Amino acid sequence: MLAAWRLSQRAVTFIPRVRSQTLNPLPMAAAAAAASPKRLRVYSSVSGDGRSANGAGSGKRVGTHNGSFHCDEALGCYLIRLTSQFAGADVVRTRDPQILDTLDAVLDVGSVYDPSRHRYDHHQKGFNEVFGHGFNTKLSSAGLVYKHFGKEIIAKELEVSEDHEDVHRLYLAIYKSFVEALDAVDNGINQYDTDQPPKYVNNTHLSSRVGRLNPDWTDPDQSPEKENAAFQQAMMLAGSEFMESVRFHVKSWLPARSIVLECLLSRGKVDPSEEIMVLDRFCPWKLHLFELEEELKIDPLTKYVLYQDERSKSWRVQAVGVAPDRFESRKPLPEKWRGLRDDELSNDIGIPGCVFVHMSGFIGGNKTYEGALEMARAAIKC
Repeated sequence: MLAAWRLSQRAVTFIPRVRSQTLNPLPMAAAAAAASPKRLRVYSSVSGDGRSANGAGSGKRVGTHNGSFHCDEALGCYLIRLTSQFAGADVVRTRDPQILDTLDAVLDVGSVYDPSRHRYDHHQKGFNEVFGHGFNTKLSSAGLVYKHFGKEIIAKELEVSEDHEDVHRLYLAIYKSFVEALDAVDNGINQYDTDQPPKYVNNTHLSSRVGRLNPDWTDPDQSPEKENAAFQQAMMLAGSEFMESVRFHVKSWLPARSIVLECLLSRGKVDPSEEIMVLDRFCPWKLHLFELEEELKIDPLTKYVLYQDERSKSWRVQAVGVAPDRFESRKPLPEKWRGLRDDELSNDIGIPGCVFVHMSGFIGGNKTYEGALEMARAAIKC
């Protein structure tokens, strides 16, 4: 007979409802799962008659392995329960193949990747699935679930159809900024191509924090109930940070991208060189600028970005870096300007209202927009 299911020590509400204030309000906890009052329940398999203790949440059961858990299956189990098909599903933790065969979906165990049967393991020989769209990191169970259900989850958060252009943009952006790192860590992929040891240890990332939720080896209680309760915590930790990432991308990332795109396409109105961009409203712009220039094949590349400092109301002239994570600038402000301030700087370069130029030449300031623009134009010619 098949094994029975043991209920974990307690049930927790799956996810809170929070609304965003941008685009369509986020109905927080992707519509399918959030609309269901079902509780998250985690079971371990034990010898018995194959029944589910106290019944099942939605009739659906999602399986993953028992024992020590990692971030990928914790997030994968969270994500799949956000879908219409698996909303409110119970989570069964076992390695018993007979039990796994009876479940509606299986993550991170079973040595099978077959989305037609909702089998999402990545440990088997010959598995080399990647996300695509230019990403080449081998997927973990979290990446597999996201690959197949990410658009559905995002579309429900935005309350739009899956073919909406913003859904696709967020689908790629959230994989790049959140999911891909979890895939890489779980598959043992180094962040840098080097044999040099790291200069410091970072144990504060999400995968490490989820790992620390495993019962400590010194804890006298090593029961399945204790382990399952910890796995519930891991699901909630990984899932809540995923939803924070979604909310950030909806509330901040998408609007900023739209602003930068509009300003990038208006460079010709600012200066004939098309190398100066003016942000008519300040927002995070650096990463968007690099991505949009590459996506749109922009030529020439932007050398300076002008924006108003909200506190002083003066204007900044910032040199664009050679890459988002590099300090070197494409065209730093002229060396002879650097370190000068106020009247000394204005008298030296013949532009009134100058405030400063940083010693590295990556940024300068002027009291007015017109003065900042003249500084940028003069720097282009140097």
